[in-house]
Amino acid sequence: QTKTGIALLYDEVSENAYDIRLKLTKEVLTIQKQDVVCVSGSDHSANHRTVTLRRQPVGGLGLSIKGGAEHKVPVVISKIFKDQAAEQTGMLFIGDAIIQVNGINVESATHEEVVHLLRNAGDEVTITVQYLREAPSFLKLPLGSPGPSSDHSSGASSPLFDSGLHLNGNSTNTAPSSPSSPIANEPKYEKRWLDTLSVPLSMARISRYKTGTDKLRSNAFEVLALDGVSTGILQFYTAQESADWLRAVSTNISDLTLQNMKMANKCCSPSDQVIHMGWVNERLEGTDSSQLYKFKFLALKGSSFYIFSTPPVSTLDWVRAEKIYNLCEVLFKIHKLWLADDCWLQANWYLGIHQDFDLEDQRPYCFSVMAGHGKSHYFNVELGSELAMWEKSFQRAIFLEVQRTGSKTYMCSWQGDTLCFTVDFALGFTCFDSKTKNVLWRFKFSQLKGSSDDGKTKVKLLFQNLDTKQIETKELEFQDLTAVLHCIHSFIAAKVASVDPVFIDSQSIARKYMYSN
Repeated sequence: QTKTGIALLYDEVSENAYDIRLKLTKEVLTIQKQDVVCVSGSDHSANHRTVTLRRQPVGGLGLSIKGGAEHKVPVVISKIFKDQAAEQTGMLFIGDAIIQVNGINVESATHEEVVHLLRNAGDEVTITVQYLREAPSFLKLPLGSPGPSSDHSSGASSPLFDSGLHLNGNSTNTAPSSPSSPIANEPKYEKRWLDTLSVPLSMARISRYKTGTDKLRSNAFEVLALDGVSTGILQFYTAQESADWLRAVSTNISDLTLQNMKMANKCCSPSDQVIHMGWVNERLEGTDSSQLYKFKFLALKGSSFYIFSTPPVSTLDWVRAEKIYNLCEVLFKIHKLWLADDCWLQANWYLGIHQDFDLEDQRPYCFSVMAGHGKSHYFNVELGSELAMWEKSFQRAIFLEVQRTGSKTYMCSWQGDTLCFTVDFALGFTCFDSKTKNVLWRFKFSQLKGSSDDGKTKVKLLFQNLDTKQIETKELEFQDLTAVLHCIHSFIAAKVASVDPVFIDSQSIARKYMYSN
């Protein structure tokens, strides 16, 4: 998507916001600020301009001013009146900070002091100005041209006093003074939007939250590039504008991620393809940081689920993942969706799996990935569409891995005997003696009617005998029971998907609620 629009850049230190223009392309988000540039004439720097105004009997200097040292901002030109002295110079602009009046420095002057100087400066007033690129939004300066028309700033009143036409002063001349017009060889200036920062979107991430907290910024978000360069806090005037920009930027990031995946997959074997990857927030567990989140980059590739602190950008980077789990032995669960009516949906997708997470945090769009030995990771994404994509991608990656692997065998024991337990995509469940290889029992997936476990190492599997219709209980003990239970779930889900794909799609919580709302 390509998009341009007016927004605010919020400074968390000064708590001021500045007018900016955003320009979104397929690969870059650019921040533009207004500045005054010299477009013709002698090659003067536009940083400081010295202009002589001839006071007119009607209209005076033809400008209004705002601000002052008492507000911790310079005095700036807030209005320029059509066909009057200031406009006729062609060298003054709304947003110009007044540096000097008739050679007197006023950078630290109050509003009233500057008003007094201008009022009593005589018929010819020489002022030196510099365009204030970061004028605080509370000045409510109209953006003016160039660029799309916007009534965001000009429509609201400012809490600061706006001194205008009374800057006429007491002119001694009774005849109309000659107009303040540009001299032929004088440089010509224009106010333009200039690029000040470009953030590449490839592998970039978005955050709507204050760093490390659950505090959602109101109508605002931040975009951070792969190299750490940040747009700063981009603030929008309405929730709709914020949502539109969030979706547009997110879509472009996703498209670029897809391109990166395709490039990476050219170097990978068919069995080791990247299915999906992207940024998430991981909740840090622990009593002191139970509600803190940290950016993590997840990837589903080949037989594994990867967790990175930074994205892999080369083939060698894949070995430096913080965590790597076998896809057959993980369980994906959606925990929370934010519905259109602003209520929470607590969703336990897979039945019979104990939920260990406290869901009192304030973030929507949450999911967890549980692995062997009771290890769990709790994640959050920014958009419902991202949650739906992760749900679909985990299903696909796990089903592909089950079909590739075909079977998984685990060492187990019962009553002192060392046994092997195999989950096979075609045959179902088989238990055999690890030494003699003699098969002790075998059941199809459809014969498994239930299970129970002690939450540690022991499990009871309940199978229905096809001949007698009686339930047979098989008790086994595993070193990593969680991994085995997840593997059983993965194989059964993949089996169901191969027989009835529509049923699996109907179980998609994220997609169901995203589309229905």
